[in-house]
Amino acid sequence: MDDVTNPLRILVDGDACPVKDEIYRVAYRTEIPVTIVANSHFRIPAHPLIDRVVVSDGFDAADDWIADRSTPKSIVVTADILLADRCLKAGATVLGPTGRPFTNASIGGAIATRAIMADLRAGGDAIGGPAPFGKADRSRFLSALDAAIVRLRRL
Repeated sequence: MDDVTNPLRILVDGDACPVKDEIYRVAYRTEIPVTIVANSHFRIPAHPLIDRVVVSDGFDAADDWIADRSTPKSIVVTADILLADRCLKAGATVLGPTGRPFTNASIGGAIATRAIMADLRAGGDAIGGPAPFGKADRSRFLSALDAAIVRLRRL
């Protein structure tokens, strides 16, 4: 597929994504279109490269929209492990907001860990959440996003 029929694009699971501003800046610099998908209305910059999709509040509506449009020329930004798995199966490059790439080699372990943590929480065990999001996470994310763009532009 060529870039005219299947352009490189960034799809963002927008609910609670802490790196939207960074994604916008990368989009302006690289001229790659971005679609932010969420269950509720939210503000985006008025720019032709940035698009917003508000889906119904149905279970997994945003995930379904993103997964259905993921291609090998997509970069998907999400912290949702199950959505990451679906997008990987569609051939997309998937990054967590901390810059952690989801890969075919790592997704099985991530899904298993997610299931274990859900079982522990359901059993009433007090477990800590993720570490606070910080500057190092933003920096790692930007590096990972730039690397993904360079790699996909070579395809």
